[in-house]
Parts: sequence; structure tokens; C-alpha cells
Amino acid sequence: MSKRIRAGALTALVTAALAAGTVLTAPAAGAAPKTAAPKFLSASQLPPHPTSSWTAGPVTEGFPEALGFCVSTEGVPSYDYRHREFRTDLDTGAVQLTVVADTPALAKALAKHYDDLIRTCADRIEKADPDVAAEGRDYGKLPVEEGARVRGLHTETSWGANDISLMSVGRDGRTVTVVQWGQMGDFDDAPVAAFKKTTTTAVNKLY
Repeated sequence: MSKRIRAGALTALVTAALAAGTVLTAPAAGAAPKTAAPKFLSASQLPPHPTSSWTAGPVTEGFPEALGFCVSTEGVPSYDYRHREFRTDLDTGAVQLTVVADTPALAKALAKHYDDLIRTCADRIEKADPDVAAEGRDYGKLPVEEGARVRGLHTETSWGANDISLMSVGRDGRTVTVVQWGQMGDFDDAPVAAFKKTTTTAVNKLY
């Protein structure tokens, strides 16, 4: 997603995100057993770019700013977030987030919460910024582990900025992963089939 749009609307969108989901209550501290850290996508597992190769950044602690446009930490417990960002030499980028919840039930609720935020993101963008027109699309569920869903988001500003994003939420047991791909363009430029493959790989690769 282009930073030109994010800079003008991010604060209002993060605030508005509170209205899209409910607060998820965590169990008592120490309730979750220790498990191995989930694994992340590699650069070669992103949708192929026609003219530039992908570069993967390091796996980093914390919630990625790149995801904060539609998805935020508001309304959920203070989980340990980890993420990895990817880039090409052109205006295309991606990010993967992983979150390990305390129980499978909490992870299921968290995955639904994130998917609800993505599903309602276009409406919240238009309410937050009258200079941005937004449209979301549902590309359906994927039969991987406990399931995943892929959605698309197109935004166009009054000054001509045109951006397309693909986003997915998937779950394996107690672990939720969110993947986002974005570049300048519209729905015709979105590699939906390749992104579905990336999402399937991301969920399968967690453990």
C-alpha cells in the first residue's frame, strides 16, 4: 500500500478499527505451553514480480507499521508479534505477521477479528478520508490447516494515487498469520492465484 495514502489516513483508520471488532480476552498468564517459533515465508515464495526479484528482511519483533493500514493491535491482548517485510526494486512490497495466541479458541477469534478488519477496511477508509475511494473484494477461503481467507483492496485518491493490495489471514492451531502484498495499480494487476499459493505456503510453513 502506498505511503502516500497511509500518511493521510492512518491515524483515523486505526481509531476506526476499534469499531470493527470486539476485545478478545486472554486467559491467565502462563496458560499457554511453550512451542517452537513459527517460520516465515522466504523471498522466493512471494508472487513472482515480472521485472524484479524479491528481497526478504530479517524476522523482527513487534507489529509491522506496513500492516497498520487495515489491521492493528487495537482491541486484542498484548501478544508477542513477529513480522518479516519483503521488497522489490520497484514499488511493490509485502509483509507477513505471525501471532501465537494462548489457546486455539483465542487464535480462532483473533483470525476472525483480523479478517473482519480487512473485510471492512474499504468502508472505513472512505469514512475516514473523503479524498479516497476504496473497494474490497473477497477471493474466498483456502483449505489449509485450520483455514485461510484471501481478500483484495483497491484505493484511488482524488489526486490520482492508485494502489492495490492482497491480504490474507490464516491459522494453524494457536498461531495466526497475516500476509499482505501491495503495489501501484488496480484489481487487474493483482496476482490473485499466485498470492493464494503464497498464503497456502505461509500457513503450511508455520510449523
